[in-house]
Amino acid sequence: MFVTQLKSFFTVARLGSVTQAAKQLGLSQPTVTTQIKALEAHYGVALFRRQGGRLSLSDEGAQLLPQVDRLLQQEIQVEFALRESGELPRGHLRLGATAPYYVLDIVQRVRARHPQVSVSLGAGNSRQMVDALLAYQVDLATSSHLETDPRLHRVMLGADPLVLLLHREHPLALRPALHLADLAGCDLILRERGSTTRQITEDALARARVQPRSVMDIASREAIREAVIRRMGVSVFARHEVSSHPDLVSRPLADELPSLVEYLYCLQERRESRLIAAFLAECRPAAAGG
Repeated sequence: MFVTQLKSFFTVARLGSVTQAAKQLGLSQPTVTTQIKALEAHYGVALFRRQGGRLSLSDEGAQLLPQVDRLLQQEIQVEFALRESGELPRGHLRLGATAPYYVLDIVQRVRARHPQVSVSLGAGNSRQMVDALLAYQVDLATSSHLETDPRLHRVMLGADPLVLLLHREHPLALRPALHLADLAGCDLILRERGSTTRQITEDALARARVQPRSVMDIASREAIREAVIRRMGVSVFARHEVSSHPDLVSRPLADELPSLVEYLYCLQERRESRLIAAFLAECRPAAAGG
């Protein structure tokens, strides 16, 4: 329980938000709050200043943070060493993915070849997944960002053109192909900030000097699809992410837009470990880099 409480403290301190910390830890917000308050009450110390619903580290919390960081890193290293023990790849492999489409095929091959390896798959946007990898919270992560951090090993999994996702009865659905200028009269639905698809879309619209009628932020592909089905707007998607639904259609964008590239990352220091090497061996990369 003590280490769990320290993890809640550390994650809230690093992210500056109980909401974001709870999401990353896979806990409810009340649970994270309760763990921190229990830690403070047991030792009679205030780790955060609470003013107007905002949290900031107290002096005591700031002094404690680097020590907790070292402790949690040691726990991660011990747990990883245990997972690496034995002659065959076995244990639990933690993946983080921006989208399941590429990585699930690899997971299927890994499980077929190494049935003793279990896999968990977390989701988030590109920035969140790389941050989780660097924080040792996942073993491998996919991201649409091209990362040049020398601590990371990179494999390119694939690339897809961007298309416009619409309701089948939307007026633009009658056209075989569309231009960015066609979005000027549309209600546009975008992913949250940190999403590569959102960044590409915003940059392209700015270059074309196109202003949609309205913009709505929704933080998941599944929720965006549901919004499009309900005729709340249109959205820009990678072609392979467009799922089959009788009310959904996709149309290519005739403008020159960069494709959405998906990369798989792991830490350079861990790429030769049994579990990670077993996963990398099942990749069929389009390209690779250091």
